[in-house]
Amino acid sequence: MQPFPLFKYQIALVFICSVISLSQPASGQNEPDPVRLNQVGFYPNAKKIAVVLGDKQTAFQLKDVATGKTVFKGKLSEPRTNQHSGKMSRIADFSEVRKPGKYVLEVPSLRKSAPFEIKDHVYKDVAAASLKGFYYQRASVELPEKFAGKWARPAGHPDDKVLIHASAVSEGRAENSVISSARGWYDAGDYNKYIVNSGITMGTLLSLYEDYPSFCENFMTNIPESNNGVPDLLDEALYNLRWMLTMQDPADGGVYHKLTNPRFDGMVMPDACKNPRYVVQKGTAATLDFVAVMAQSGRIFKNFENKFPGLSDSCITAAVKGWEWAKKNPAVLYNQDEMNKKFDPDVVTGAYGDRNVNDEWIWAAAEMYALTKKSDYLKDIAFQADQPMPLPTWNQVKTLGYYTMIRFADELKTDPALTKSLKTNIISFADNLLQDLEKQPYHTVMGKTGKDYAWGSSSVAANQGIALLYAFKLTKNPKYALAAQGNLDYLLGRNATGYSFLTGFGSKRVMHPHHRLSVADGVVDPVPGLLSGGPNPAQQDKCTTYTSKFADESFTDDDCSYASNEIAINWNAPMVYLAAALEALSEMK
Repeated sequence: MQPFPLFKYQIALVFICSVISLSQPASGQNEPDPVRLNQVGFYPNAKKIAVVLGDKQTAFQLKDVATGKTVFKGKLSEPRTNQHSGKMSRIADFSEVRKPGKYVLEVPSLRKSAPFEIKDHVYKDVAAASLKGFYYQRASVELPEKFAGKWARPAGHPDDKVLIHASAVSEGRAENSVISSARGWYDAGDYNKYIVNSGITMGTLLSLYEDYPSFCENFMTNIPESNNGVPDLLDEALYNLRWMLTMQDPADGGVYHKLTNPRFDGMVMPDACKNPRYVVQKGTAATLDFVAVMAQSGRIFKNFENKFPGLSDSCITAAVKGWEWAKKNPAVLYNQDEMNKKFDPDVVTGAYGDRNVNDEWIWAAAEMYALTKKSDYLKDIAFQADQPMPLPTWNQVKTLGYYTMIRFADELKTDPALTKSLKTNIISFADNLLQDLEKQPYHTVMGKTGKDYAWGSSSVAANQGIALLYAFKLTKNPKYALAAQGNLDYLLGRNATGYSFLTGFGSKRVMHPHHRLSVADGVVDPVPGLLSGGPNPAQQDKCTTYTSKFADESFTDDDCSYASNEIAINWNAPMVYLAAALEALSEMK
């Protein structure tokens, strides 16, 4: 989620857990764990690495949890120095152990590691839970126990009487007139819905389907639509897609920036929220993100015409209308502060303001080209492949366009020079990530520089993993897939905090995310399958429970910490992609 003003969170918490217990507790939950590894586990034939803090120990052993027997003994690597904290660590490599089972890693005089498994399909549950996390974020609908378990809840935010904000007035839609804009996902720890952030989220999830369609056919998550002959991934995406379609002004094709309260709801459940909701100003970034998603959806759902008659055509029509609006309005930028000077009520929820929409034009053009095969959509679009490739973020989406152009290069007969430059760009990005990997304290490409620890650093790790997997698909060189696996290891515990950042997984897992549903529902365990934002040295939330200012340790498992411990749909999506893609690749071997 993007940085918000501090007053976003000057809201009294209505629920505080005085006693916290883990369903799978590890001793010393709040003590620094000297052995850091992926707390879920490893594939039998995968690289298996743990990090041991300190530089005194030189040996380790692996023990079978069931028998207590030592199954492997090894030597630790030479010490490595952490570039952020100066701390020393060594690497334990036990890749030779391939027998399925449950193990712990022990180092003399230190506490043993969290238990982990070696088995096939070891990330199947991780991938499924990450996708199921979107189900728990659904707006406007009841979540029954059959599908939501102990996180069942009544419907909230029906969004069937949404007001037109003064900034969004247009022909046929006067100020405070009413529209229906139901469904969609709550964006993050709050209850608003934002087109810009839905854009990158949907693009990432739909790309997973296009890149690994066979895997997605059997990728099940136990949602109400399961077993309807459509992959659960697409069923879940469709719940948000139908909301997005309501955000387009039928009069001219422009798309509203967001659907929101003027101010954030308190830390209460959705059904307790009664504040009026608005759609606000149309903008170029929101419209182009919408165009890209609709074009991609039109391609995909054309194959499910018998299940959803007319849906593909509706998406394509919406995409074309949005493109035409954007061509007439090529740089209408959303500036919330300026909007509030002109219109009432003031809106102080997530701005998602973007000062440059060149990247949105690239993504939208690529998707429209892939949909229609009409090269006119590429006219006047500079793909900027001669510049360093940026990781996808909500305000920088051109790399999603790169991925699409490469995915369909042969089918579209794209200019070979452009295709070559885009492929070179991705591989160069991946090679840069791999540089000096052998020197990194946690043996991950994540965290080489302090810049990796931005707001939502967990999504940086996941998106790096996706880029590495594209490099692997382009080259078939396993070094890229191994590095992508290393970033999943990072997210599940092999990091400087010792936490598994995915709720519901790991012995030392996130328990107190900044997430209204998890805070207010009265359930000790947070909603599962949600990716915490991760270390953020800026610490904008001013929480008092941080224990370190080192970039890679700047994290606190505290629901006051929106800067390091919030969740967001655009962070969960790359987590889904990374875990699911690694599962898909493991099945291909």
